[in-house]
Amino acid sequence: MPKAKGKSRRQKYSYNLNRKRLYRSARRRAAPRIACSHIRHAWDPTKSVAQNLAEMGLAEDPNKAVPIPKKLLRTEVESDGQEQGKKIVRKPYVVNEMEYEASLPEKKSNTLSRDLIDYVQYMIQNHGENYKEMARDEKNYYQDTPKQIKRKINVYKNFYPEEYKDFIASLKPEKMDVQ
Repeated sequence: MPKAKGKSRRQKYSYNLNRKRLYRSARRRAAPRIACSHIRHAWDPTKSVAQNLAEMGLAEDPNKAVPIPKKLLRTEVESDGQEQGKKIVRKPYVVNEMEYEASLPEKKSNTLSRDLIDYVQYMIQNHGENYKEMARDEKNYYQDTPKQIKRKINVYKNFYPEEYKDFIASLKPEKMDVQ
């Protein structure tokens, strides 16, 4: 089937089109993407970004919020009992909720795949602590070196310490019966 007639030709560059203006207007129209739900709920679309952030007690420009001193010697603070340019925070609950969320302990998401756990248990069950033997085992499909196998076993020990202790305890009676 032949191609359409105009498709193979190169597109001509339009010199009269003002791309800067098009880009700016598209940026101006787009609403800001807000990741934090607390900020999203307190956001007022009729106000500017700077006004919204100032009402919530957040900084628009971190360089202005926490300035870096030019010289430590010149940092003489004149305190007349009043802070100049202090802004009124109308929505303090936003910052309070964000601080509370940040203070919560992080959930541990350390997990290993079931295949890796089975692999490590098989190796320990058949070879004990002999990593060179483990490297020569036929189940070592990925041809891990003894150090790589040792590292995988240590990761398993660190992620699942109770399960590892139970597994080792279950192996000891078997070894006693063999001897």
